[in-house]
Amino acid sequence: MDKQKLIASLNEIVGPDNVLSSEMDLMLYSYDASLDKAKPDVVVLPDSTEEVSKIMALAYKEKIPILGRGSGTNLTGGTVPIKGGIVVHFSRMNRILEIDYANRTATVQPGVITLDLQTEVLKKGFVYQPDPASQKVSTIGGNVSENSGGPHCLKYGVTSNHVQGLEVVLNDGTVINTGGKARDNAGYDITALVVGSEGTVGLVTKAILKLERAPESVKTLLAIFDAIEDGANTVSAIVAEGIIPATLEMMDNTVMRAVEETIKVGYPLDAACVLIIELDGMPEGMDDNASKIVEICRQNHVRDVRLAKDEAERNVLWAGRKGAFGSVGQVRPSYLCCDGTVPRTKLPEVLNQVIEIGKKYNLPIGNVFHAGDGNLHPLIMFDERDEDERSRVLKASTEILKACADAGGTISGEHGVGMEKLKETAFIFNECDLEFERQIKRAFDPDDIINPGKMIPANS
Repeated sequence: MDKQKLIASLNEIVGPDNVLSSEMDLMLYSYDASLDKAKPDVVVLPDSTEEVSKIMALAYKEKIPILGRGSGTNLTGGTVPIKGGIVVHFSRMNRILEIDYANRTATVQPGVITLDLQTEVLKKGFVYQPDPASQKVSTIGGNVSENSGGPHCLKYGVTSNHVQGLEVVLNDGTVINTGGKARDNAGYDITALVVGSEGTVGLVTKAILKLERAPESVKTLLAIFDAIEDGANTVSAIVAEGIIPATLEMMDNTVMRAVEETIKVGYPLDAACVLIIELDGMPEGMDDNASKIVEICRQNHVRDVRLAKDEAERNVLWAGRKGAFGSVGQVRPSYLCCDGTVPRTKLPEVLNQVIEIGKKYNLPIGNVFHAGDGNLHPLIMFDERDEDERSRVLKASTEILKACADAGGTISGEHGVGMEKLKETAFIFNECDLEFERQIKRAFDPDDIINPGKMIPANS
């Protein structure tokens, strides 16, 4: 279809004010938080499921590539339009449609900011548990697509554990509903298939999310270690004791120094790493568990354990953790985040390998990650304008993900495969596995127009 005819057709669906096609607009939608860039042909901002359906039907009829986009915080190129086509930006579909406290559900559109939903339900003493570090800007639609996690996923699980139903626009514009407010539903679990599919099987236009009561009590501790191995061993020992904290987050010295340059949390800059350990739940027994954790830390050579005295101190500690990714700009202008996951007991071994890989390629690597569930986030820092550095970064990333896979882990805990890790899928899948995934993709999208080139590598 001629580009001007495409724009005219989209103008009829959403109005000309909601169709973007200038060079400046297309450039702004050509990238996310990954290293890749590619311009779309047009950007469209729908306001309803009906409009999304009409846009999808148009793309289907004309065989035009199409993908959904929220705030663009994706770290693996999932929202980069590598085949051009239509970017459907969900910023106007940002309404909380219903909060049903009796059934403990919230029904929202995909453009709702994660933190906005969490703030709203907390007013009534409820929480929506998934809390990616990007929660201030990331959208529910993006969280669903990537099956996002966050610090609290150790105890409460990732996004898929909190999605009860979806409204999805399929490749030809058909609208389907999966799941619902009831916890158990008959038929295939299409909801589970769509969550984590990286926007490759349809466009989510509504989500029914599970809410939980906010915990009555919270204790947040900062454990300081002079060796990364001691911090990693402490993580395994805490879980082995039968204590499941709400969070077990680790930051190494490189990241702490970057954070202190921007947020001034008060992290000890002469330490090798810190653990942020948070307990939540009923007040009864919490002091006992906190005491057990302190003893476990001592058994693993902790230098000091500090307890946040109040909500203000707790918020400062978390501000440092949530702002860690942005802070590394103090070290180098660009970073690539490797999102590999390993069994907890393998953390010391794999962290040492990450350090050696950084030395091998002469690249600074900082570590800030969900230690409790073994989800590593090595941040490889570099200057994207230096082609040699960029090449070394990609090689280092591949080696880190291979180390994770070899340790019995996987290549993504929450950031997805996107474009960045297509070749690394070979570390965890054989060709039969990949072909089965291609068959699922073809069943939903035989013309390969929905976010093409992502998550599943093409036939070799």
